[in-house]
Amino acid sequence: MSAGRLGVGVALIFVAVAGLLHLTKGRPEFGMPLDDFIAAGGYVGALMGTPLEKALAVWGAALVFVALIVVGLVIATGISVRTAARKTADGVKPVQGAMKRGMGSLFELKSEGEDGVGSEDDIVPILYDGSSTVDEGWDDDSEPMLTELIDPEGEPADSFDDDSLLFVAGSDDEPVADELDIHVPTGDVPPAKPEQLTMPLPKERKVNWKLPSLKMLDRSVAQQVDKKMVEDRGRLLEAALAEHGVQTKLVGMVVGPTVTRYELELLPGVKVAKVTSLHKDIAYAMASPDVRILAPIPGKQAIGVEVPNDSRQLVAVGDILASPEAKAAKNPLEVAIGRDINGRSVLADLSKMPHILIAGATGAGKSSCINSLLTSILMRSTPDQVRLILIDPKRVELGQYNRLPHLLTQVVTNPKKAANALSWTVKEMERRYDLLSDCGFRDIDGYNAAFDRGEVVDQPEMGIEYNRLPYILVVVDELNDLMMVAARDVEESICRIAQMARAVGIHLVIATQRPSVNVITGVIKANVPARLAFAVSSLADSRVILDQGGAEKLLGRGDMLLLGPSSSIAQRIQGAWVTEDEVRAVVAAWRQQSPEISYDDTVQGSEESSTGSSAGGMVGGDDDDDDLLSQAMELVVRSQLGSTSMLQRKLRVGFARAGRLMDLLEQRGIVGPSEGSKARTVLMTPEELDGAD
Repeated sequence: MSAGRLGVGVALIFVAVAGLLHLTKGRPEFGMPLDDFIAAGGYVGALMGTPLEKALAVWGAALVFVALIVVGLVIATGISVRTAARKTADGVKPVQGAMKRGMGSLFELKSEGEDGVGSEDDIVPILYDGSSTVDEGWDDDSEPMLTELIDPEGEPADSFDDDSLLFVAGSDDEPVADELDIHVPTGDVPPAKPEQLTMPLPKERKVNWKLPSLKMLDRSVAQQVDKKMVEDRGRLLEAALAEHGVQTKLVGMVVGPTVTRYELELLPGVKVAKVTSLHKDIAYAMASPDVRILAPIPGKQAIGVEVPNDSRQLVAVGDILASPEAKAAKNPLEVAIGRDINGRSVLADLSKMPHILIAGATGAGKSSCINSLLTSILMRSTPDQVRLILIDPKRVELGQYNRLPHLLTQVVTNPKKAANALSWTVKEMERRYDLLSDCGFRDIDGYNAAFDRGEVVDQPEMGIEYNRLPYILVVVDELNDLMMVAARDVEESICRIAQMARAVGIHLVIATQRPSVNVITGVIKANVPARLAFAVSSLADSRVILDQGGAEKLLGRGDMLLLGPSSSIAQRIQGAWVTEDEVRAVVAAWRQQSPEISYDDTVQGSEESSTGSSAGGMVGGDDDDDDLLSQAMELVVRSQLGSTSMLQRKLRVGFARAGRLMDLLEQRGIVGPSEGSKARTVLMTPEELDGAD
């Protein structure tokens, strides 16, 4: 610290103290005895205090002198006001936490029974209607699990101060402008032991469900990051670009679970396209299989280069569900997705998406993502809030969820019955729309809120009984198998659900390992706006899923890109991992609460019913068949033209349906056999038709 700076600070403090003494010790004026000035700050105090007192009054002058003292302290010590306030707060925080825990123990409320829900202060609502409470099981004062940082000698960093090169996500410290900013996200999982979650249903319900305990889910361990190695690789990247004539400045680095993002500012005159064209050269210089370039980083005037980490950090579902983001989530359809490169937990609200398409190569992490999604729902919602239809043509992925009280039907493994289940969903959608129309509500949330308030009253004289409507989540684990068996019916049902079902609380999760245009058709993509892409083998596959590149550069094992319904920029996320043992434990907890499960047999229907689907995707509609057949007979006989294309135009049905109607007319003797491309011979006259009527 320079002597000049110290002298200026001390001088300001001296002048301000003298002025304060003048204001508080009688405010003597010039001409009075010297003894009066000695106790009141001397002539310096009078010289400074008298004009300020006349201009600003006593209190105004006092505030000016206090401000001068603060400025003098800052100049003399070199410590900023923010740093002093932060250190003061850090010193007070342990005392505050101890006092809060002590007061909490004095007023701790014990729950009835032996389940030990925890203190009432720990209970926060997480469900969409606000009527349920959940014990989060952690103290608010527990410190987050920080990612441990080590220097090259192996000694852990003690703290993050103003001179450190590290900037921890979520802190109030701003990085020094002249220093390199290395951002290491913190793990946001408190280490305290979780407690049992309990969730009472709305008053109208007679059954109370208990959510599974969070201790069933494991936590991930802290990641150690060598800050010097990260910085050296950043300098290596900067030098590699300079060798190719691209002058950049490294301004920051963000260490994520899977990749490290190096942020580069382009010097004047350097084009962004010049950086993006060098991705192969960058990968070679960084000794990496591939790199992903963000040009530019959204919201920043910088280019981002994402380089895979040497060791990847595991992100557990327990980490996400214990995060502040999950605690703040209230909708039962908000599910854990993973953690982004900044260390923030990512949850997706399926009710707002409102449908999502998941695609990627085999082994990239799709099944793990679906397991994480379903586990999130089972941990956060009851069967009265969310019901599930699980379609698993592969037969081995979703079988562990059988006998869950959340299921409307047992896990569907037959592709033909899967088409029936989708068609049943269409019928349920239409039934719910009729119900909302009769009751005068726009969506399921308004209806359920009115039902909870008692505004929706049964009408026994008319035989009408109202019930609360749960959300219905339809999960299709492999769309490719369904498209091979009943492509038209499946596509029509998916499109109808995707277009209309959001308001009535029905949502789709569609997954496939074959991202081709034959499976993910243009009609499906147009109606399912949210996409989740895992690693794929080619740029063409990435464009099929996301309508843009990027997925071909992913690393697999849960590395994904999330494209929201209203965004054109994909977000890179490390997917949450859940083990089979954790899934079994959560499922077993629900099975114990409902030993006997009754399913709706009409959901799957029979295999034979799938052969008679209607144009609207309704499977097994005999009434529709009879009505269309009579119309087809009328058209063919009146026009004396046995043409399949004519039936398509007049009845507005597909080619397959029109052909089936023509075959039925042949069986009834209305038309003759097929003659290739020629129209069939009509065997009945209009007079015979009138006579038959």
